[in-house]
Amino acid sequence: MSSFGINVFDFGAKGDGIADDTAAIQSAINYAAERGGGKILFPYTKGGYRIASPAIEEYNGKPLRAQLMIPPGDANIMLEGEMPCKMLNAYIVRKLDSVKDNFEPTRFAEKPLGSNNTRIFSDWDAPEEHDGTARPYSIIAAPEGTSCKGKFSVSQFSIANLDFRVPMRRDRMYPTQSAVNLQNVSRVHVSDSQFALSENVGETVLGKELLHNPCHTAGLILSGDQNDNNVLRNVAVQGFRYGIVSGEHVVADYLYIHNCEEGITFHDCSHLSVINHIVAQHNTVIISTADIDIFGMPKGPCNVEFGTVNFECGTGLSPEVSQLQYGIRDTEGRLRGSLVWHKPWGKKEFPVLCTEKFAVKRFGSI
Repeated sequence: MSSFGINVFDFGAKGDGIADDTAAIQSAINYAAERGGGKILFPYTKGGYRIASPAIEEYNGKPLRAQLMIPPGDANIMLEGEMPCKMLNAYIVRKLDSVKDNFEPTRFAEKPLGSNNTRIFSDWDAPEEHDGTARPYSIIAAPEGTSCKGKFSVSQFSIANLDFRVPMRRDRMYPTQSAVNLQNVSRVHVSDSQFALSENVGETVLGKELLHNPCHTAGLILSGDQNDNNVLRNVAVQGFRYGIVSGEHVVADYLYIHNCEEGITFHDCSHLSVINHIVAQHNTVIISTADIDIFGMPKGPCNVEFGTVNFECGTGLSPEVSQLQYGIRDTEGRLRGSLVWHKPWGKKEFPVLCTEKFAVKRFGSI
């Protein structure tokens, strides 16, 4: 072991992007849980840590649906990469319309995604799950427990400096797997990390682009109802049906939401949550309240105070599924709070579907 922290290399991880590191990383997590907690270190490698084993459906009779498991209990575990993530490559699908545009055609092969982060990536082909109330398949999760309404089994889990990526098959053009599911963890802390796709969102030469996802996938799923605290700082999501699925007691600073059908979705937030700043580019909906008991988490009042939202709408750009329809969509009128929005260029509008109980104001207006 290292002098401070648990190194995944000591448990047999290769990090070469070829070997299946699932068992090695799970062994490191299990070791940390057995000793009561600890920081699990992932040294930076250009290849990244490949998670290829199929998801485990259940643990001790409780739903899991994850390739890696956070063991139930009070152990205080943290996964940490070597350095903060460089957030998101350019995912806009570019095409050369005329000489003056100076855009190169976007191609999968010629524009590979960056390898400058400490990456944990899955290349397992998860089954399609079209029921939004069902548990999604993910890279890592805690099993369902019995504590509080959130059915918590783990008291605290943290992630720092890690880039989680799920596969987007070119024959489908949408992911069938979520990245990280922490709905059964009572306290969640995430910093300098991102949750994205393993592939660009389109190619102009092949005429392929990200499509509407019939699978209810998410980049990051936070704690269920009656959690203790969820703290996010400098977190990015890209390419999922839901970017971040959130509940109460959330405090977040700088969220980067890209190419999601619903950027930040709240299911229940009876205790106040505070989101300080969002940068949203090319999302169908930026902020929403869940129309269903998403992933089995019941709907409720959503009390959220937003600071500022800076956004680009993606109008006229591919993928079509990422063109803005609503800045806020609250179909059942459950959202309470306020928000200030800013659009740096183009038509100054922020379409909303909400009640007067949620105050929306343009930045700089009286």
